[in-house]
Parts: sequence; structure tokens; C-alpha cells
Amino acid sequence: MTSLFSETGARRLDEIAQSRLLCAFDFDGTLAPIVSVPHEAALPEEIRARLLELRRYAPIAVITGRAVDDIRGRLGFAPEFVVGNHGLEGVPGWEMPAERHEALCREWRQQLLTWLLEPAYGGVQVEDKRYSLSVHYRHALDAEGTARRLTELFRNIRPHPRVVAGKYVFNLLAEDACNKGSALGRLIAISAASHAIYVGDDVTDEDVFVLRRPDVLSVRMEYAEDSAADFYLPQVGDIVPLLEQLIERLRTHGARNWMLAKRVGAGAT
Repeated sequence: MTSLFSETGARRLDEIAQSRLLCAFDFDGTLAPIVSVPHEAALPEEIRARLLELRRYAPIAVITGRAVDDIRGRLGFAPEFVVGNHGLEGVPGWEMPAERHEALCREWRQQLLTWLLEPAYGGVQVEDKRYSLSVHYRHALDAEGTARRLTELFRNIRPHPRVVAGKYVFNLLAEDACNKGSALGRLIAISAASHAIYVGDDVTDEDVFVLRRPDVLSVRMEYAEDSAADFYLPQVGDIVPLLEQLIERLRTHGARNWMLAKRVGAGAT
């Protein structure tokens, strides 16, 4: 991985800014800071203001592990695309598979709530996102030991879920579920974009990074040796200068003309 603020990164930003660009972002840890209590997460005003400006020049997608109903109220504006549950919810045309994933989550939740009554799982919380589950253990007394016990526990769940580890959380999804990578691919096609930039910070964002698509510029928040992202931002706060650089480049290259055409074609005002 190379810093996006390097000469190589600057050239890549210049390149995609001259195309029909889709700007896609994860939420927690990317647009909004990580908080110890998930429902307290909020989009900082300085980032919201820049996203509103960016939206004048390119369509915006927020692709998050949160449920769509949850995330919409935290944004304070309406992006072109809001995709929740790690790509399972909110992608146009993918409504039918989501119903089956919802039924699976009900089964998993019933099993987990019974097992988690044991004292060894004190501090563990199950967040039901309708189409996926998140099992949080940030407040467990022994986080490392709890993570090991949960990993063993998940092997007993039927039907087997896909388990994706995050920061003090395990995400449970259907094995054949859509993910952030496939969701982004669908949004690129729907929006008629020729290129996309995607910025994320977590394990679930690797589903985008591993695609290695030449038309996708993938960016990770902070360096990670094992990440498949093309570039990284040195610090979490660097999302602000990145948004400013995107705005300046897109303004320079007249991308607003494409955005106006897209919105008129979609019946937007």
C-alpha cells in the first residue's frame, strides 16, 4: 500500500477525477469516528458539509454494516445510494435475496440469545440488523478470551453463517450473501460510472479491496500490512483533506455537468 498523499496517489486522483466518478464510503471509522456505544455514532458537521459539496460533482454512496434505517438518520443528507448490512440491504434489484437472509438471522438470533445467557459471555451484546447480526464484545471483562469463546460458539450455529471479525465485533452473514464488493460493482453499473473511489477502514471493507478492479481506487483508513487496498490515508482525520482534494479536482474537470445530466435523467430536482 502507498499513501494516497504521495505523488503516485495524486496522479491516481487526477486520473479518476477526469472520469464519470462514483464516490463511495464506509461509515463507522471512515466518515464517522468509532465510538464505544454504536448508537452514539454521528457524522461530524465538517465532513457532512464537504460531502454536500462533493455531491454537486459526483454521486455518493454510503456502504455500511449498519441497517439502512439506522444509517439514514445519521447522515443529515440524502446520498444517491445508501447500502446497509455490508451490501445486503438497499442495492436496487437485490430485494428478494434479502428476505431469505432475514429469515436466517432470526434463526441465528434465537440460538445465540440462549447460549449467551452463560456468565462467560457477560458484556456481549447482539445487534439485530435484520439481514445480518453483529455480536459486540467491547464491554466484556476479558475481551480476548471472549473473542475466542465466541469463535468456538459460532461453529455450532446452524445453518453456518459467514463470520467476519471487526473491531470488538463479529458480523454474521449468510454464506452466499452479497458483500460490499459486489454491492459496489452493482452501484457502478447502475450509476453508469466509469470509475469509483471507495474508502473504508475494516475487515468487511476488504471485500472491496480484494477486487483489484482497475476502475476502482481503493483506500484504507490508516496503514495495515495485510490489507489489499491500493492506497491508505495516514490518519483517520485525513478523510477531510481527501474530500477537499476530490472536490477541487472534480470542480476543475467539470464533473458537475455529468451529475446534472444524471439527476435530470433520474427525475431529480
